[in-house]
Amino acid sequence: MSEHPFRDHAVLASEAQTLADTTQSAAQHIDPLVFVAPLAAICYPFLLMLFHAVVGAPGATLAAIDTMGAAFVLLLSFAAPVLGIAVACRKSLPTALRRLAYFSVVAPTLYVFLGVVQALLGSPIPDPWVWCVIWVAAVLIALRTARIETRTQPLAQAAPGLGKWRVAHGVSAAILCLYVFFHLGNHLAGLVGPGAHAAVMDVGRTVYRARFVEPVLVAAFLFQIASGLYLTWRWSAARQDFFRTFQIASGAYLSLFILGHMNSVFIYARWYLDIPTDWNFATGAPTGLIHDAWNIRLVPHYALGVFFVLGHLVAGLRVVLNAHGADRRVVTRLWICGVIVSGLIATAILAGMSGVRL
Repeated sequence: MSEHPFRDHAVLASEAQTLADTTQSAAQHIDPLVFVAPLAAICYPFLLMLFHAVVGAPGATLAAIDTMGAAFVLLLSFAAPVLGIAVACRKSLPTALRRLAYFSVVAPTLYVFLGVVQALLGSPIPDPWVWCVIWVAAVLIALRTARIETRTQPLAQAAPGLGKWRVAHGVSAAILCLYVFFHLGNHLAGLVGPGAHAAVMDVGRTVYRARFVEPVLVAAFLFQIASGLYLTWRWSAARQDFFRTFQIASGAYLSLFILGHMNSVFIYARWYLDIPTDWNFATGAPTGLIHDAWNIRLVPHYALGVFFVLGHLVAGLRVVLNAHGADRRVVTRLWICGVIVSGLIATAILAGMSGVRL
């Protein structure tokens, strides 16, 4: 029997109080750097507005300094996704704030989704106002949740077991790759011209718009959205390494991108406007993507959509190769090359959509 029967209880009480004080201190002193990503997301519409103010209407002549300034502003508009991935990688980050960082990654495609929904509802409130309300609310909710979380539970570290979901998600993605690769090739034909794009699209539509094919394709994409969001939610509960974080972030972006794209095509274009979803629809004719105040939001939206869909596939391939014992250095180099190629293809497609011709 212990010489001091109440000693263990006293020690436990002391340790519990120390833990409570530590978590309370952590809750009250959250690193302000975690808010740089949502701050960049809040600024996103205003950067696009600044870009449009610089480039002006179609036919405007720009000086060299204006062109460089506009390019710099457009480059800054990609800050939210980049910072979101960087913040999500940070150590000792409450789950709510990590998920807020992942939410920042989807800002460009979310802003397009918001604009289409606003148009469908006939909302008189400007998109930037609604946008700011959404993000201020998201930050406040995440901050409150993080403070509760750090007081009631330790930081999550273990990766969840999602084997069956990952396999189902991967198999579905492999099947949809046939459509995705054709779709990207179709857009690359835009570098030749709208006629080439239309010719390739007409060939593809005989297959993917067939009566029994299109519903299956839509169902597969809906499964990708649902499973992608579920996997994102589960994996985002804990800190991951950079490669896994990139995979989670790209998957989150694609889930919302696909959902928004389907909403734009099936509901807004086909049902609401009753117009064809052709080259003119994709490029915002007649004003185009660059010189229209609304359409400019499509440039980061499309660019990141192409980049992330290819980058996500490369990230998935990396996981498969590592699981089968491939040389990790070779796999990492393959990932880097794949990401670079993804960026080049995204740039080429956006160049064609913006008027560049081979």
